[in-house]
Amino acid sequence: MKHIISFAGSNSKTSINKQLAIYAANLVDDVEVAVLDLNDYKLPIYGIDLENQKGIPEDAHKFLEQIQSSDGIVLSLAEHNGAYTTVFKNLFDWMSRIEGKLWAGKPMLLMATSLGGRGGASVLEIAKNRFPFNGGNIVAEFSLPFFGENFSEGKIISKDLNSELIKQVRIFQKAL
Repeated sequence: MKHIISFAGSNSKTSINKQLAIYAANLVDDVEVAVLDLNDYKLPIYGIDLENQKGIPEDAHKFLEQIQSSDGIVLSLAEHNGAYTTVFKNLFDWMSRIEGKLWAGKPMLLMATSLGGRGGASVLEIAKNRFPFNGGNIVAEFSLPFFGENFSEGKIISKDLNSELIKQVRIFQKAL
């Protein structure tokens, strides 16, 4: 059985992106899903001086191992001021010091959601431009606008948006 990881680029305990990532991952048929939480990976703010003094933290290695041992990645990025959250960027920076191609070519369903109408479009654009340089294999993508209006009780309630997500999930599944 294939094994995928699902996580949000957020450390919010009530992350709307984590809710979306879990929902999407559970739409993938015949896979084992591991839901990762960035709160479980304690990392100091990256800096070259810190790396030279103390090396790369074990939690950065552990997260990278999760990526490398998976068959695919479901990631929903939270957007802060039009870019990655600090916690995600910090993890990304630490992992890239271990392995430049940190995404390891794994098929990725890349998503974002927000409470507003753009649905995390800015952070998605940044990731789509950046991740391929780091071994990213984005095979499907999805943006959910107006999370509060379109997601309830653990699922997307807009039929059109849900159909679009299912279409993207099927593309992702074929790439596994």
